[in-house]
This record gives sequence, C-alpha cells and structure tokens, in this order.
Amino acid sequence: MNKNNLQVEQPKKRSQIRQKLGKEYFCLKEKWRWVVRKEKLAKQRLEDHLPIEFITHQSFLRRPLKDVEMYLQENKVTNLRLASACIAGVIIKPGETFSIWQMVGRPTKLKGYLEGMTLSNGQVTKGIGGGLCQLGNLIYWMAIHTPLTVTKRWRHSYDVFPDVNRKIPFGSGATLSYNYIDLQLKNETTQDFQINLWLNETHLKGSINSNKPASFSYEIQERNHRFVQQWWGGYTRHNEIWRIKTNLENHESENELITENHAVMMYNPLLE
Repeated sequence: MNKNNLQVEQPKKRSQIRQKLGKEYFCLKEKWRWVVRKEKLAKQRLEDHLPIEFITHQSFLRRPLKDVEMYLQENKVTNLRLASACIAGVIIKPGETFSIWQMVGRPTKLKGYLEGMTLSNGQVTKGIGGGLCQLGNLIYWMAIHTPLTVTKRWRHSYDVFPDVNRKIPFGSGATLSYNYIDLQLKNETTQDFQINLWLNETHLKGSINSNKPASFSYEIQERNHRFVQQWWGGYTRHNEIWRIKTNLENHESENELITENHAVMMYNPLLE
C-alpha cells in the first residue's frame, strides 16, 4: 500500500441544501447515461435456481447499534424485502450487465419503502429506503467469489461503527445511493449466472448460481490493515482486499488486488 494513500483530507461539511441539489444533479446525470448507454442489461428472471451453486452468504437483519433506534432496523427489513424481490432470480447472460438500481428503481413511499437508517458524511441519518447498503454488501461479497466482473462499485468512505461479530474483512462491501452510487456486474464469460435473494426471520440470504460448473475457486484475504491518526486529529482506517484465484484443474493460483480502502473513522480506535 502506497504511504501517500494513508494521508486523508479532513472531511468537508456541506449544507443540506447543497447535498440535496448535488444528489439530484447526479441522479439526472446517471439517468441520461441509462438512456444513451449501449450495455445490454440483465432483466430476465427465473423462479427456479440454476443447478450449480458458486457461493451462498447471509447477513444479520437486526444488529443493535449505538444511538440507532431499533424501529429503523425493523423498517430496513421491509426495505430489503421489497428490493430483494425486484432482483431475486435474475439471470446475467454472457455479455449482459447487472445493475441494482436498474432493477430496483427509486425507493419511494408509494412503493412501500419505509424510513430507514442512512449515512450522510459519516453521520447516522434517516431516509426513505434506508438500509439497502446491506443488499449491496451481500451481492458484492458473493460476486467477487465468481468470474463476474465488477464494473461499478463504490466503497464506504466512513467507518461508522466498531466491528461487532464481523465475519468478512472491513471494506469488502459496496455502498448504495439511488441511482448513481450503484453496484454493476458484467458477465464476460460463456455461461449464465443467477443472483438469488431471500429473507428469513433473522438473515438476508443470497446465492449466485450458474448453469455450468466452476473452473476456479476464490479466496478473499485482507492485507496491510492499519489505523492512522491524521494531521487534523481524526483517525482513518486502511486495508487492501486481495483475491486468490485457483485453477481447479492444475491448482495454479494467482493473486489479484481487488481494492484499497481508506475510510474516515467516526470513533476512536484506541477506546474499548
């Protein structure tokens, strides 16, 4: 990891009006890209799962967080249920691109979405459709265990809560905000892939399946994890996410740097 990357500028505070206007500007800009884009989008959905399961994963639906009211967690479950239903069973055929927001659309009250927890400049806030980042985290984590190519993904800029029962490395998720902060996957292989999503009482669950068996296995590793105190007094968190891709026939492996993470911490890492 380049030492220069460990220097992070102090976050700038912007007014709510500027944030709202900026968001709508980028939303309109992204909608225009949707009109003129040439990618073939994944749209077909099947109720039955494709036969070969590449990976399955799950995450807790309700996790008590400091200063976050539990009703926001309950509302998040509703939001995840609605958004997952728009995606579940989608087939990504060769040459097609999967986009979360192209399939889910804008979360609104009319569609049944509720007020959930959102983040703004590292601070906990509330918003309609809040909590859908958990969906982006789940799909991204599964996708990097497959041959699918991640063509658009935004990392989290802030580390808001201390690790509690963390199962996967920090920074191995994908944040979402309609519609320009998206997660997009392209199928550059010769086989079909399918994203399956469902909820039970305690977990958001998912799998990625295919119509052909895997040729490679994938292992995700965190490397060079560290906390750094910046010149302006705050702390930042840094790491690298690597993928070890192993050929199942000859067992040869290759290492791939997936991403570097540099996040402003909203808590003191030296405190218990």
